Amino acid sequence: MSGSPARPQNDGALDRFTRTAEIATTDVIRTYSTSFGLASRLLGRRHRQHVRNIYAMVRIADEIVDGVAAEAGLDGSAQAAALDAYIAETHRSLRSGYSSDLILHAFARTARECGIDEELTQPFFDSMRADIAGDAAFTAHDADSHERYVYGSAQVVGLMCLRVFLRDETRTDAELATLDHGARQLGSAFQNVNFLRDLADDTERLQRGYLGGSERLTDADRDAWVQTVFGQLADARASIPLLPKDARAAVRSALFLFAALTDRVAKTPAAELYRRRVRVPDPIKAALAARAVAITMLERDR
Repeated sequence: MSGSPARPQNDGALDRFTRTAEIATTDVIRTYSTSFGLASRLLGRRHRQHVRNIYAMVRIADEIVDGVAAEAGLDGSAQAAALDAYIAETHRSLRSGYSSDLILHAFARTARECGIDEELTQPFFDSMRADIAGDAAFTAHDADSHERYVYGSAQVVGLMCLRVFLRDETRTDAELATLDHGARQLGSAFQNVNFLRDLADDTERLQRGYLGGSERLTDADRDAWVQTVFGQLADARASIPLLPKDARAAVRSALFLFAALTDRVAKTPAAELYRRRVRVPDPIKAALAARAVAITMLERDR
């Protein structure tokens, strides 16, 4: 399949199984996210499949708590049990390097090659578990729980990707600190602008208040969150030149896209955000990706 890594076809059963697993993760990102799918295609070949494997693992966990399990008829306790089983199998696969679950098998290969361990996966799963409402009619986050949720659901995913990009690289301690901060800030920006664009679905279907607790956001609240996101994007932008060159165009493309999305959110009344999902048209996405590639081509290699 297009986008899957080229490997010899006369290899053993495990390699064949791993190839199949990575076809599955490529299909997940293609199905669920045009934006990240586009950005991943801009990554160097040595990074591309690893990032797709990470995305697929976190996407499946997110789907367990965001409605798929509920639509299948699982109540809150059954959803929690499904998530716990997924967590247990993820961590078993990290230890063994194998899972009968194709997505987790592919993720385990990436995690073991790139140094991703439970220090990053467990906070992610903790945030996913927080999305299972249980007996609560509405889940309202305050400032502290918002910060914890964003760290687990988004910042650690940025750190996972950073471990992919740096696995064959050498950086100073100061550079690593800048890169870690940039990865976390980029994850936060992505998550916070998605909270803004998804206000309608989060509050009505999922019964969650990520940004304003149980209160509806005002235009002033929206403006404050927009400024927060732009600050996070600025921090992330400053770290991009420290990335290996074959990762920069993809990261820039994603950053440009979410900056454009934030611009559109900033111009949309808060009341309207509760009625429709703001998006960036595909031709603009393509233009932003081309701009990211052009900027990166003019930079020197590290």
